[in-house]
Amino acid sequence: MPRERILVTVKTYPTLSKKYCETVCTAGLREDGSWVRLYPIETHKDPRPESRHLDTSKEIKVIGHVGREHDWEERRRLVLKKGPVVTSLKDLIESAKQNECSLATFKPERILEFEVKPEEERNWDPAQFDAAITSLKQRDLFENDDWKETFRIVEKLPYSFFYRFTDVDGQESRMKILDWEIGALYWNCLRKWKMDEKAAVEDVRKKYWTEFIKKDLHFFLGTTLQWHSTAPNPWTIIGVFPIPVQRQLTLDL
Repeated sequence: MPRERILVTVKTYPTLSKKYCETVCTAGLREDGSWVRLYPIETHKDPRPESRHLDTSKEIKVIGHVGREHDWEERRRLVLKKGPVVTSLKDLIESAKQNECSLATFKPERILEFEVKPEEERNWDPAQFDAAITSLKQRDLFENDDWKETFRIVEKLPYSFFYRFTDVDGQESRMKILDWEIGALYWNCLRKWKMDEKAAVEDVRKKYWTEFIKKDLHFFLGTTLQWHSTAPNPWTIIGVFPIPVQRQLTLDL
């Protein structure tokens, strides 16, 4: 893979599976607006067209940060102007089945609800957890192996979060939010409220519903490897893009 400049836009909250161990999707946009999914290690064969393996033997440079100045002007340009913004779920689902696309910027027509569902199992499956630890510690991620002594898998979220929305054709969908930020927000709020889960969930709802519903909300969507080409709808929300609404000035004639 040649050296490229990537605008990293999303990182998902880790999940565990028997087949793929700990899975984290980090994705971003190339300079031409096309998507790329980045893996630090080759954990499995991933046939999705945007997936790439990082060469960690070479230096990875952080060359800048895109701020929120001027109503997110630069972020708008890089995300919404360079690459396509999809509005039809039917088109996305068909693209996934044909293995043409597994990452996309999506503009919902209308947000119907933000939903919270308690997880039936509040902890990682012990067998999956042990397998993930063993698999990762057998790998040479860095020149120094000190990380193997301090590495920890993050806690499983005790709640799942969803958006229910319609697309431009009126098709309704309910998608799980796998964004790292919603997980981090929950844990931060839980600590703030001294382990009061109800209060923490309410703070998450205020952010993702009360606040974001007032924004020009876009989703970063991604398919899961397991269901990429087989599920009726393999897409999930791997990131949200809550840009401010641009108000157009009107002139009195």
